[in-house]
Amino acid sequence: MKRLDDQRVILTGAAGGIGSLVAKRLASLGAHLIGVDQVDCPNCAETILADLSTKEGLTELAETLSTQRVDMLINIAGIQYFGPFEHQSFENLWLGYAVNLIAPAALSRAVLPQMQARGAGQIVNIGSMLGAVKYPFFASYSSSKAGLQGLSEGLRRELFASGIAITYIAPRAARTAFNNPAVVRFMELTKMKADEPDFVADRIVAAITDRKKEVFIGFQERIFMRLNAIFPRLIDAGISSQAAKARHFFTAA
Repeated sequence: MKRLDDQRVILTGAAGGIGSLVAKRLASLGAHLIGVDQVDCPNCAETILADLSTKEGLTELAETLSTQRVDMLINIAGIQYFGPFEHQSFENLWLGYAVNLIAPAALSRAVLPQMQARGAGQIVNIGSMLGAVKYPFFASYSSSKAGLQGLSEGLRRELFASGIAITYIAPRAARTAFNNPAVVRFMELTKMKADEPDFVADRIVAAITDRKKEVFIGFQERIFMRLNAIFPRLIDAGISSQAAKARHFFTAA
């Protein structure tokens, strides 16, 4: 893989299951990692404690980043809600969109001016295959990740001649604590595949160092994504049985 010696990298969610693995790999490539999380990030050279879910927290972090050199911004931090949409609290709904979509947009806005002045830089957004194929009972999460893909695509086209790379990576489910017991049970019922965390981290880092535009992880999921774009009603029919199983699961619970 390409070395990242002396590059100053901001990594949100750096203390999380996938984030910590990505941090460890980037550090081994020589990057100077600054982790952003609500707890200390042991695999990073520095930690910035921040709350990405509030306007105040994002404003403070954005101001901090705008005053220091940032060669690369990687937005991994995310929040997932699984369950009937009508049961999701307003607070949780706000939290999900703030962390999954507003935070990456705000932080990208904060670092772009300096990247544009240098004519170099990279912004990496970690989405989800659930943003490409929207799943029942993941409606808010799916739509926030679909928005993140849209943000990435829009920025890529806007900055195409700037020297700044925009990378969007959409993993499928990974076997981490990000999936609570209810999600794990749903995955078992619907035979949804999940990858090992190390595999996901390897794919993310490879896409970053190769400065890929878009990477979607999972062969079967990529097929569903293409079919969903062309024949969405076909995917509706295919997912309906899984939705019925999930609804029964919540009723039984």
